[in-house]
Amino acid sequence: MPNCIFCKIVNKEIPAEIIYEDTDFLAFLDINPQSPGHTLIIPKQHHRWVWDVPAFTNYFKLAQKIALTQRQAFGNDAIWCKVIGEEVEHAHVWVFPNPETVGDKKDLKNNAQKIRSVL
Repeated sequence: MPNCIFCKIVNKEIPAEIIYEDTDFLAFLDINPQSPGHTLIIPKQHHRWVWDVPAFTNYFKLAQKIALTQRQAFGNDAIWCKVIGEEVEHAHVWVFPNPETVGDKKDLKNNAQKIRSVL
């Protein structure tokens, strides 16, 4: 999809604070975070809806892995998840610590490092 912002992130045409990448998925910090470490998890292949991702089980196993990592990185047991898909027409899952989590949610570089150090 030529105008999809997430496809451009996958293709490294737009910078992002990437915390995880494999052959099928990419996880990066949201530029408008709800809390420190707010992560978007997307399939590298363009799919409009989460439910259309062929490796659905692996997709949500990765979401779990990121959530458990965030618990440790930010010392918060409450990790939230959101799947709506209206903001960008590319499948994506939000995984983020409770918005009351202590820390600077706009400090993407240090928040990414906290998550990567636990991963």
